[in-house]
Amino acid sequence: MVLLDGRHLTLQEILRVSKGEEVKIAKKAWDRVERGNREIQRILESEKTVYSVNTGVGELARVRIPQEKLEKLQVNIVRSHSVGVGPPLDRETVRVIMLLRLNTLLQGHSGVSRNVVQMLVEFLNRDITPVVPEKGSVGASGDLAPLSHIALALIGEGDVFYRDRKTPASEALRAESITPLTLKAKEGIALINGTQATLGVLTLSYVKAKNLLENAEIISALTLYALSAKKDPFEEKVSQLRPHPGQSETSQKIRSLIEGSMMESERVQDAYSLRCIPQVHGTVRDGLNWVKRILEREINSVTDNPLIFPESEKNVVSAGNFHGQILSLASDILSIVLTTLSGVSERRTFRLLSNNLSGLPAFLTKQGGINSGLMMLQVTQAALVSESKSLSHPASVDSIPTSANQEDFVSMSMGGALRTKRVLENTAYVLAGELIAALQAVYLKGEEGLGNPLKKIYKRLRVYFHPIEEDRYIHPEIELAKNFLYEKLEEI
Repeated sequence: MVLLDGRHLTLQEILRVSKGEEVKIAKKAWDRVERGNREIQRILESEKTVYSVNTGVGELARVRIPQEKLEKLQVNIVRSHSVGVGPPLDRETVRVIMLLRLNTLLQGHSGVSRNVVQMLVEFLNRDITPVVPEKGSVGASGDLAPLSHIALALIGEGDVFYRDRKTPASEALRAESITPLTLKAKEGIALINGTQATLGVLTLSYVKAKNLLENAEIISALTLYALSAKKDPFEEKVSQLRPHPGQSETSQKIRSLIEGSMMESERVQDAYSLRCIPQVHGTVRDGLNWVKRILEREINSVTDNPLIFPESEKNVVSAGNFHGQILSLASDILSIVLTTLSGVSERRTFRLLSNNLSGLPAFLTKQGGINSGLMMLQVTQAALVSESKSLSHPASVDSIPTSANQEDFVSMSMGGALRTKRVLENTAYVLAGELIAALQAVYLKGEEGLGNPLKKIYKRLRVYFHPIEEDRYIHPEIELAKNFLYEKLEEI
């Protein structure tokens, strides 16, 4: 059970909820929600004009809505904004998005009632997952379309995934004896005006990307051994002269992995893809750490509009916390460092397969000619790396004005986050290719020279990936390796 207070949600807790763990609301969070909702009631009683509370939205903000139609306004906002297209986001991602939106509402600056909060809790705890098309958000005024599809399900409309099938939300709610949510003033806009769709996609991608990096260093250590690379570039005194944190950490990890392994050669120095692993992987590590800091801040931020400040003289402020520019930049950084990681991995795989560079049999097969070995593995890697390079064009520099130019500079953060998911998968496949090649190369070279750290990992992986004596269908092994790499190899 994850206890939510709106201000201290962690990445690990997000992962737990994504996989089905239930949530509970802390008392102090309930208190903040009630204070915020009381402030909305005072605003309504004062007849003050407040954006989206008693006005239209976007360019229609100049239209004042009469008191008796305020609830209808909120329902219409949700319905009209549920225009997402494309395949649905997966269950885990939608659970994270709901959790993140719930977390921000708990800070009490959105003005919603307890009923809104409780309905999100019920959806999470009863495993009712709205069907949310992945495309349609420009990441400004929040992720309006994807969040609207979630809000639509809360009011008993649209579709959900329930008991392993797609079903109308109204049927799922009936099966659970849940009354559809009735939206009050401000509550429709409070559910849809935020960055949580982008944030949910990026958060899960970051966690997988961090595991890919840690595993890439295990894989590269196996490659270093197989290619009899020099150990000198990984000495601590080298990184001390260029003390970027990522470089130092990667260098230390490689040193610990290759400890005791016999891998010296007569070469004066190795190629960059081997010698510069601390500098290249270290840059990826530093980039990931920057992304992590952005995500951790955003997870516990309030991204609504307008913002409610209970018991303040200026109790409502219309601003721009919903703008996804910082997340758009984070998606760009994440895509770029993942593409970097895949690029250098492909270069190492190329060396493993080229007998004039590796000293091992061509394409890592004992009987070349009758067997093609792993020849095509690098071809697939080349295709994936090239695609990722094209995808890594920054989303954060793009903008197409929307809503009659009221929203005249948008972030394209959701598009960037979805793009990052593709780059992430490409990178996982590329690293899976290097893993399979490195294991085969170690087999051909002989495991006798492996030090204890690498030997333990090698033997553990050999349970799943057997030596290739002659050509066989290895697609299932690539898929298995890719899935392993999203977790931690050291724990398999």
